[in-house]
Amino acid sequence: MSDRVPGWSLAWSEEFDGDAGAPPDPRNWQLETGGGGWGNQELQYYTGGTENASLDGAGHLAIVVRQPDPVARKDRYGGYGYTSARLISKGRVALRYGLVEARIQIPDGRGIWPAFWMLGQDIDEAGWPQCGEVDIMEILGHEPAVLHATVHGPGYSGAGGVHSSHRARTSLAGGFHVYAVAWEPGRIRWYLDGEMYASAARRDVRRKPWVFDHDFFLVINVAVGGTFPGNPDRSLAFPRTMLVDYVRHYTAPAPG
Repeated sequence: MSDRVPGWSLAWSEEFDGDAGAPPDPRNWQLETGGGGWGNQELQYYTGGTENASLDGAGHLAIVVRQPDPVARKDRYGGYGYTSARLISKGRVALRYGLVEARIQIPDGRGIWPAFWMLGQDIDEAGWPQCGEVDIMEILGHEPAVLHATVHGPGYSGAGGVHSSHRARTSLAGGFHVYAVAWEPGRIRWYLDGEMYASAARRDVRRKPWVFDHDFFLVINVAVGGTFPGNPDRSLAFPRTMLVDYVRHYTAPAPG
């Protein structure tokens, strides 16, 4: 979208340039680790190593979902049957307003749940959902043409979030696509490949607090199973890989 709207200024970007096998830049990202279901009864254990998150040497971040062998599953991953990665920019990169976009090739398959989203920087103090959550892109692997856009806040979280879905013409797992939000005080708009398909505004939360006018951090992850996508079946082959070409933040054109 940024190349179609005059006046946007690049404020920050992560291009994922580097040698194959290198970890994501620690100046921008930290890797959250562990299992526990992550609030959704998910089946993956997030690791902090390059076996699940690394550069591919061609300008991409690769998040790879794997099935560890039974010994590793028991000894290293708390019995969880899958490993994956969850990158956050918390404490590194904070954003407020503007255009936030990423070019991503998603994996598909039943139970696979790729996502690109934001959480309020004050999550440690305010908790969730009071901190706010903006889901820029969520896709369920068994419905790879359906894109989900949601905001969560106090009184409208989880299944009660302000939600829109959009059906693309073809599977979004077939190549790279640009997922974006244009974010301004009191309003957020969602875009796929430069075309707007959803919006949310202060009026949509029905007199509940609009908690999206402060700093947020980025999250990129691939979950497995849980209450939203359902669990994989035995026919699904692993590994499954999500490639991220870039993540960029643009500031809005000056008024007037």
